[in-house]
Amino acid sequence: MYKFFVSSDQIQNNHVKILGEDVKHISNVLRLQPLEKLTICDKDVNKSYVAEINNINKEYVECTIVNEIKETTESNVNIDLYQGLPKSDKMEYIIQKTIEIGVGNIYPVTFERCVVKLDKKTEEKKLERWKKIAEAAAKQSKRDVISNIENVINIENICQNIKKYDIILLAYENEQNNTLKYELQKLDRDKKLSIGVIIGPEGGLSEKEVEKLIIAGAKCVSLGKRILRTETASLVMLSDIIYEFEL
Repeated sequence: MYKFFVSSDQIQNNHVKILGEDVKHISNVLRLQPLEKLTICDKDVNKSYVAEINNINKEYVECTIVNEIKETTESNVNIDLYQGLPKSDKMEYIIQKTIEIGVGNIYPVTFERCVVKLDKKTEEKKLERWKKIAEAAAKQSKRDVISNIENVINIENICQNIKKYDIILLAYENEQNNTLKYELQKLDRDKKLSIGVIIGPEGGLSEKEVEKLIIAGAKCVSLGKRILRTETASLVMLSDIIYEFEL
């Protein structure tokens, strides 16, 4: 069942009104009918329910909650991604796929070697587009939350955030000794972990940037012998972390 996100004010006495673009998706794409069931998530409290459709019209889909879903689709480890801005539409791909994998917040980052430079107006348009992609990916993968796509930040902002994580991992192609596996195995598995992941842009990170991040507390790790594209590195790193702590 496809999952639809609603706010708490759309739920009254176990009755739900689904609004907006989701109405077209339910009626025109999924072609659901009254008495069929779908999954909804109250995004204000992160609770999911099975609901039965009562009525479909052009303005809304009216449902009745059948039961609450106790199981969560969220990971037992929180992973935030600090992604160097890539060229073309690669950021859209990264957002979509990392949300399917289970990422928490996504921070687009401007590094020295980023080819992409966004002015304020372009950034606003990009963020609007990225947030729509994030919501669609969360629905498709039946997440219990929609990952936040934060405003574009710089390396100074990352350094300020490092202390809020149990560990922040920097994928670096020149790291030859320290591995992702080694750093993950040192972590306490009896607590809810919060992990930050830093991925550079196509041109990688400068030595100056790497040094600054290490001084701030980031751990440089190797992802193996091969050099990965930026959009591949983020998927590999998140998948490895999820595998280590969830599967």
